[in-house]
Amino acid sequence: MANMLICTNCGYQGKSVTQTKGSIFIEILLWLFFIIPGLVYSIWRLMTREKVCPKCKNPSMIPLDTPQGQKLAETFKIE
Repeated sequence: MANMLICTNCGYQGKSVTQTKGSIFIEILLWLFFIIPGLVYSIWRLMTREKVCPKCKNPSMIPLDTPQGQKLAETFKIE
């Protein structure tokens, strides 16, 4: 159960995924035509990465082995 997380929004239990804001296509376009804005956009994209729930894309996942995580697991338990 190590590294298991639970989403406070939808109840998904598992591992989170990393989501990067912005668009890779815009980043490539800026690098091809405008070097400085491409660099700034790339840095911004790297700084805005966050771990999110793979189901609902909400960044509010908490460890399942905490008291609040256990309470959420009981709340979202599907039988």
